[in-house]
Amino acid sequence: MRTQVDEIAPGLFRISTYIARYDLQFNQFLVQDDEPLLFHTGMKSMFDLVRHAVEKILDPATLRWIGFSHFEADECGSLNAWLDIAPQAKPICGIIGATINIHDFTDHRAHVLAEGEVLVTGRNRFRFLETPQVPHGWDASLLFEETGKTLFCSDLFLQNGNAEPVMDKDLLGRTKETLVRFEASPLANSFPYTAKTKGILHRLADLEPQRLAVMHGSTFVGDGGDALRKLAVMMKEVLAP
Repeated sequence: MRTQVDEIAPGLFRISTYIARYDLQFNQFLVQDDEPLLFHTGMKSMFDLVRHAVEKILDPATLRWIGFSHFEADECGSLNAWLDIAPQAKPICGIIGATINIHDFTDHRAHVLAEGEVLVTGRNRFRFLETPQVPHGWDASLLFEETGKTLFCSDLFLQNGNAEPVMDKDLLGRTKETLVRFEASPLANSFPYTAKTKGILHRLADLEPQRLAVMHGSTFVGDGGDALRKLAVMMKEVLAP
């Protein structure tokens, strides 16, 4: 496996490892700021790869915040390893995530944010968004960086393949192809479609993100609000009973 680091916006770095047996990239996002933030940790098996990538940008011991969407190996599997080497760091999550997983997993080191609460790390402002079951998990949440208008959207806009770091077109086409493939495989039902899915996606769209930082695939630069509204239509078409 080879890990690639790209600065996709000033002070925002995409750390990407392509795993051929899954035909997926696993991406982490590092925000260089007064209080550095890492979004996604990767699995335990990826810890050394990601740590070495972070070291190219900053001292990992200076990490202050670790974000993720939900409790899953690729989202936060190596969280405790990061907390061991960054003694001032705290994981960010909501009350559900803290109560059912993170307080127990990290010995009560979580920094719990309320819906809509803003975390300021210096020049960046991260708004915390509760998004239950979007992309999946009772505890799901996302971060929206208000200054650069970047939505850290976890598994939303999933794309197979070893994609380029940044793209500005055909996002929905790639995502639909991958989602249809997932639904025809043993990975079916990984993305629930609930009565609240459309509303959550439209609430995210109303933020008018200009950058969608995708965990599996290229980061999209463009009209993120339009992409999210179209995603709501496509997910209903592919996933709704």
